[in-house]
Amino acid sequence: MSKSTSEKTQGTEERKPEREWRKKRQKQKQRKKIAIIAVAVLAVLCISGAFIYKNIHEKNVLETAKIQEQSGKEKTVEKMLTDRAANGVERLWEGGSLPSNTELVELLPSAGIQQMFDNEEVFSPEEADKLIAEGKISGRKTVEEVLMVLTQEILPEEDRTSFLTIDSCEISVEDTSKVKVEFSVPYVPVTDDDYYYLFELATYETEHGDEYIERVNKWKEDSHFYINLNNNSPSSRLFSKFVVAVLVDGKFVDISRGHYITNPEAIAKYTAANPKASSIKGLIVDPGKIAGSEIEDLGVKHAAYNIPIGYILGQTSNAAYPTVYYNYNGKSYAFNGLRIAEFDNIFKTLSNKGVIITAVLLNDKNGAYPQLIHPEAGGGSAPYHMFNAANEAGCEYLEAVATFLANRYSGSGRGKVSNWVIGNEINARAAWNYMNYTDVTTYSQEYAKAFRIFYNSIKSVNAGANVYISLDQLWNRNLNATDAYDAKDVLDAFNAEISLKGNIDWGLAHHPYPVPLTWPKFWAMPSRYRTMNLVRNSVDTPYITVQNIHVLTDYMNRTEMLNPNGEVRSIALTEVGFGSDHGEELQAAAFAYAYKICANNQHIDMFVLNKQADMAVEISQGLSLGINRTDGSHKYIYNVFKHIDTSSSEDVSAFAKSIIGISDWSEVITKR
Repeated sequence: MSKSTSEKTQGTEERKPEREWRKKRQKQKQRKKIAIIAVAVLAVLCISGAFIYKNIHEKNVLETAKIQEQSGKEKTVEKMLTDRAANGVERLWEGGSLPSNTELVELLPSAGIQQMFDNEEVFSPEEADKLIAEGKISGRKTVEEVLMVLTQEILPEEDRTSFLTIDSCEISVEDTSKVKVEFSVPYVPVTDDDYYYLFELATYETEHGDEYIERVNKWKEDSHFYINLNNNSPSSRLFSKFVVAVLVDGKFVDISRGHYITNPEAIAKYTAANPKASSIKGLIVDPGKIAGSEIEDLGVKHAAYNIPIGYILGQTSNAAYPTVYYNYNGKSYAFNGLRIAEFDNIFKTLSNKGVIITAVLLNDKNGAYPQLIHPEAGGGSAPYHMFNAANEAGCEYLEAVATFLANRYSGSGRGKVSNWVIGNEINARAAWNYMNYTDVTTYSQEYAKAFRIFYNSIKSVNAGANVYISLDQLWNRNLNATDAYDAKDVLDAFNAEISLKGNIDWGLAHHPYPVPLTWPKFWAMPSRYRTMNLVRNSVDTPYITVQNIHVLTDYMNRTEMLNPNGEVRSIALTEVGFGSDHGEELQAAAFAYAYKICANNQHIDMFVLNKQADMAVEISQGLSLGINRTDGSHKYIYNVFKHIDTSSSEDVSAFAKSIIGISDWSEVITKR
């Protein structure tokens, strides 16, 4: 037995008869001889470890003396070691003079290292087991484990939440009732104990208490947490964000950023892939014309339609269309039966006609449901407002509404919505997505929280659905105006927030209207706009129209903008239109030119023309956008739209060449 251990246990041994002690010691020596071959390798390793540790200790003594000599002041060992971060063993002892090797060995347990070696000898496994059984030491560690502890390093003082990286947070494919959170660290930090702790926060929360949901030993090579999803229950974690923390000085310190579940599709009821259309041709449809034959006659492949959230909520007294009650996570939500029936009819009819449907979710005001409106979005005259993911009531309603709609329109017999757009032109803060003015990063983060709720809700029901952010053509103006943000700035801030907290496969719904809106001849703007150089073929362009739409698709090809699989995200032009106020042939020529540009861009999945019929309110603004007049008669554009994606495309678009000023489409159309 080693000298230091003999000293430690001397009082106990002296109370035993000397003969009994000698016999016991003799048996120990016999066991040592029998086991010497078995423990030889371990002894060599342990002695090597002791030698390494002794060298470290001796180096500390020399450096300590040098520091004291230079400063002329007595410093505690703890302070000196903290100053030099010497192998992460700063807290082995509490000040005073430097301990001897023997004293140091006795202090090792306070750093989580059990007594294992002294100046010369090591415990054999048998001796260590005996000491553990007698309660004289609490456990035995290998030399490798001891050296691991000695290589701990102090957590950085700054930006501790970026120390640990959550590499993935996914619903387990093998067991969809579980969530696996995998993480990595640059080194093992010095902490109060041997654990990493996992905490759960709601979407709207920024801090957590002391109640963790799981912990794992920080020395494990396989670094992950494995927790319950609790789906379809009040304790569901489908929308939670997870944070890893450690104990330092008796307090939990976060060492990771919040991270959300990124594969909600793993639990989807509907798993069929999204249908693939034969062309990108789409139309914002007129509900009054859906029942007729015009959709089929026009060959519409995509249709976009708005769903105002406030509009569909609430009870109805109409006996023919009773209130639709929906139970979600233990609570009941009421939907207006009559208004839900309207959408049932529209989506079912379009689906039966083979049209791929895109639903645009809008946050209109309903006085009975103020919890849907963001706390910072109560004012303003905009028809739509920022979704509320800032508190519990708002999050619960968004989760319930999104899940209800996804379940109802994912193949249940009431029509199938394949694509969902969250909000309308959300960079146009004052006009279409009102929230009190703030910096673009904060604004985009508030939207991103709500977007993720819709994404996880929809994808957890329909795995193949696409979910889009909506932006307009105001790309990079760099103006000081506060009514709107540049689309590029919102896109960048949104992407950064989503990527930081769990990248998901969001898509981009863009509206590349001409400049100005009332001028359909997008390739030749009026002179006063042209001299302002508003539409450029570079990323610094103030506006993106169809003319330079390649700037947008090129930007989405950047590495930082790709989806989790390293692919270009879905890009859908869900709203673009050209008025007939300057002539119906010019309107038709603008459409033909725009369609050909977009059809030749491999990254554009959808081109939705606004709209099927003129609206009086838009006519008064110089925007006669319909392919039909208000009386239902067809404009010149009708036949061009009908045949633009057929074998007659060249024939019906030939007239446009002279208007554009070309003899062949190859002069202006390039394959991208």
